[in-house]
Amino acid sequence: MKRRTLAASMTAGMALLSASCLRGTGADEAGRPGNQPAVGAESAGESVMQTNKPAGNDANLKDRLTPLQYQVTQCSATERPFTGKYHDFKGTGMYHCVVCGAELFSSAAKFDSGTGWPSYWKPVNSASVATATDRAHGMVRTEIKCAKCGAHLGHVFDDGPQPTGQRYCVNSASLNFKPGDSRKAATDAEGT
Repeated sequence: MKRRTLAASMTAGMALLSASCLRGTGADEAGRPGNQPAVGAESAGESVMQTNKPAGNDANLKDRLTPLQYQVTQCSATERPFTGKYHDFKGTGMYHCVVCGAELFSSAAKFDSGTGWPSYWKPVNSASVATATDRAHGMVRTEIKCAKCGAHLGHVFDDGPQPTGQRYCVNSASLNFKPGDSRKAATDAEGT
């Protein structure tokens, strides 16, 4: 129950974050052109990513992604809990970055965390996911991003199952699933 309450409070700020992302990309909440530029900042030696710079180098990123995929991967928005297509998905294979196609997580490392988002106890390999400190919404968390293109994926927490004790809590909107051989998926997850 505690995780569901946290999930609800975390998504309460999503509308504000999404609106600021749209403003930063030159559009309002309805997607109409706006005139407020995105603002980047640096503090305490930490780099804060600009919200109007796409993680991928694709000039047509908005055309390729759905509005939710764009908001999540490029603006660090969070989809509502229990609504993503992979939160309760049980397929065998690999989860890839929706922006660049990089392999991120194996189905062999997926578990039901009860939080409403797909959760994994480890990435497919240690070099596939990058981390950054996230101080948004009055809390300090560890953001996870695609190491290849910088797309926002979600956050990692230290309350996952063994053997890692970690929970990579990922937005479904940041992922594409590709079915595959369960033996390959299991070997990849165990090999890192």
